[in-house]
Amino acid sequence: MLDFLLALFTAATVGVLLVPLLRRRVDGTGRLDSELAIYRDQLAEIERERAAGTLAEPDAASARIEIERRILAAAERDAPPLSSPTAAASARQSEDTLHRLLPPALCLLIPALALGLYLRIGAPGLPSAPFVRSAANAAASAAPTDETRALAQHIADIRERLAKTPDDPMLLSTLGELLTIQADGIVPQPAVDAFTRALTKQPDDARALFYLGLHEAQAGDTRAALARWLDLEARSPADAPWLPTLRAEIARAAQAANIDPLSIKPDRKPPAPPAQQAAPQTPNGMPQPSEEQQRAMAGLSPEQRQQAIRGMVDGLAAKLADGPHDRPEDRDAWLRLANARRVLGDTRPAAEAYAKADAIAPLDADRLKDWAETEVRQIAPGSPPPPAAVAVLERLEKAEPNNALALFYLGAASLANGDKPAAARRWKTLLGLLPPDAPIRAMLESKIKEAE
Repeated sequence: MLDFLLALFTAATVGVLLVPLLRRRVDGTGRLDSELAIYRDQLAEIERERAAGTLAEPDAASARIEIERRILAAAERDAPPLSSPTAAASARQSEDTLHRLLPPALCLLIPALALGLYLRIGAPGLPSAPFVRSAANAAASAAPTDETRALAQHIADIRERLAKTPDDPMLLSTLGELLTIQADGIVPQPAVDAFTRALTKQPDDARALFYLGLHEAQAGDTRAALARWLDLEARSPADAPWLPTLRAEIARAAQAANIDPLSIKPDRKPPAPPAQQAAPQTPNGMPQPSEEQQRAMAGLSPEQRQQAIRGMVDGLAAKLADGPHDRPEDRDAWLRLANARRVLGDTRPAAEAYAKADAIAPLDADRLKDWAETEVRQIAPGSPPPPAAVAVLERLEKAEPNNALALFYLGAASLANGDKPAAARRWKTLLGLLPPDAPIRAMLESKIKEAE
């Protein structure tokens, strides 16, 4: 009712404002009158020039005759047909009426039409949402949550570590993932740069490959994203913890862009059928989701998918914890768990899983490098490596005497223990291995001077 009254008052106001327009006669100037005014001005100009002596009398006469001829022609064009002498007057009257009534009619019709349309598809009974929020709500939305602060602190810690080891692929990949989570699943340019740098050092970094594909998909290049993801899928182990999320993204992106993955990678092996996916797994295998679960994961946000992956990894850890720890067949499972923890950034559980696998059978050099990385990630900035990390690093140095990670952190351990010559020797060896433009050279030279 209130809406109708407001519309009625609006129409009445517009009507009052249109009264002067309705009373006013619209006088139009015909085409003949306009032409005659121009010709009169031309005749007057000829007379002025003739009187001033700038135009000769014969020329002035010729000009007048030409203008008079044009006046007669214009009068003939404007004359009404002989068969309907009143047609012109009737036409002019109709046109005058149209000019008078059309603007008021439009002014009244448009508001009425808008009101009818709003009452038809609008929601006049919906309560208004005030623009200014309450002080409590504003403060709650402005204040960062504990999770936001923890994420920002984690990013700051990673960047502080990268300042010391700027080419560490695991740190670069972790930074890119954290920046993506901070941007609500959108892969920002700083994250793209971090992932790209990580791939230059570790071309098989699954996390960097996945998120770079996600960036390409978000940028509209779905075909490039699918090509990257399909290549990652082909290179991934059958029990890789990221495969469910990867396959769900492939299915989602392919369906959205109407692209058949086989058109990009014809030799792609189809995922196992649902019956095999839903079958229970032994502790040696990573639990795989069913096809229905994969479709459900496709609708999750990156953070929710991360939680789903963590749930699967935690499930494998629980199965391993419940059974014997020293069976030879369990070693591969512990290594898979350690690698999954390392990819997720869970450095302490990853190191513990590597230790379990090493207790069953000693790790090779490649596994020792992964184990050493998880140990040094737990070192606080500026602190020397703890004994557990030193033990792994010494084994790595023995297997690979020129390993940069072992040389750097064992040098720090030697300096902390007072063995400055050993620290300087290791750091000088590392300095000789670095390229001339390595950002870490200046810091390393400073440490060598400190040791000497």
